[in-house]
Amino acid sequence: MTYHWVSNLVPRSKSKNLTENYSPGNSRTMSAAQSQPTLESKLEALQCHFTWDLDEGDNKLFWLRDKLVDIGTEEGNRWLGHIYNLRGYIQYKLGFTEDAQSFFTKAAEAFCNIREADEGPWLVVNYGNLAWLHHLLGDQGKSQDYLSKVDALMQKYPSPPQHELHAETYAEKAWTLMKFSKDKQLLAVDYFEKAIGMQPEMVEWNSSYVLLLRNDFKYDHTKLEDEILEKMRIAKEQDPEDLYLAVQYLHLRAKKGERIDEDEVRELRTKVLRNPASSYSGLNTLIWVYREYVSVEEATFLAEVALENHPSERYLKRCAALLYKWIIRSDRHPDQNTLQRAIRLQEELITLYPFSSLVKKIDLARMYAKKAEQMFQDLLEMDLEPADKQMLYHKYANHLFFNRKNKCESTEYHKKAAEIPHQSFYRRNSIRVLEKVRDGRRNPRCGEIKKFLKRLPQL
Repeated sequence: MTYHWVSNLVPRSKSKNLTENYSPGNSRTMSAAQSQPTLESKLEALQCHFTWDLDEGDNKLFWLRDKLVDIGTEEGNRWLGHIYNLRGYIQYKLGFTEDAQSFFTKAAEAFCNIREADEGPWLVVNYGNLAWLHHLLGDQGKSQDYLSKVDALMQKYPSPPQHELHAETYAEKAWTLMKFSKDKQLLAVDYFEKAIGMQPEMVEWNSSYVLLLRNDFKYDHTKLEDEILEKMRIAKEQDPEDLYLAVQYLHLRAKKGERIDEDEVRELRTKVLRNPASSYSGLNTLIWVYREYVSVEEATFLAEVALENHPSERYLKRCAALLYKWIIRSDRHPDQNTLQRAIRLQEELITLYPFSSLVKKIDLARMYAKKAEQMFQDLLEMDLEPADKQMLYHKYANHLFFNRKNKCESTEYHKKAAEIPHQSFYRRNSIRVLEKVRDGRRNPRCGEIKKFLKRLPQL
């Protein structure tokens, strides 16, 4: 199956026709205009991020940028060139053209360092990106230079006759689509299979391939779990340095009901904590393994130790925040220390992820509501004077009605406030609320409240 991706991507700030400045009175300009369609057709035929149908809105692009930043740029990351290439494209789409060129340059350097060679087919996508970037910025000379470099690489390193693309291009395209969109996962699987079939010795390609299958399985349970598990086992043996793969393999085994050896978990934990802090470290999944199959206390300890080792790493704060969010959601009345820790982490995340913080702000609002509820519960358990207890019942009833939208329980606490034989504004107001319930013809509790008010002593 052959796919041809064509792009007409133009930055929003430069959305005017690229040929609009040509003048019939200028022969040099006319010559450039005549050559323009040929240049653009060559650009459209390139395999690079600008021709892979990666057009998304700013919100998605900021979210993707955050994901790529969290992967990290530690030396030795075998996907570093691909990371820089995608970051460069995203920066361009967001309007940061200087950053885009810097990332594309870093991508070329990273590829050459990792492959230990000054040139190779792994630069085809990178040179294509640079050809597009210079074209869109109006520097057609440099754009043509990079087009020539792409042609030279493709002649020197042609793809096999039975394949449209070189293995390196298939692999980068697969990795990019895997990161960019769930809608393109099946296409990414196809490209990984082609790349691996051509160069099976590239173990990192196979590791990412089986992780893609694992992620796809989460949403499609028609796939054979045992088959994916076996593929992960083989990939883990071939690529023992990939801790993210190792943790995912452990998680799937535990999910299938296999008894997890504690020594194996501890050994993996030690390795993860020693590695650079990154979303590729496997820490988040390992925390979930501890939470689901060991204990919440052990999971919390792991998250806090990781943060203690790298207190400035925002991704580790995100891992801890996700765990605490789950804890307070699953516990109807979490203790104040846990709740306060969750709120503090969530507030930090909103600052650290300013362009993708909407969901985090919603979560924070829920936490504040939970904190208010917990504070009320703590107060309700206190031994208070009747007047103070009456005031508390009345205010809690209002909280239930206005904030929790729980009319039934709100009515119960207004009854508790009214029953306390202490004349006050709070008692009068609660009685007034109950009288409205009594007089509401459609309220099913009007008869019950009518009897309650009749029994209530007059003060």
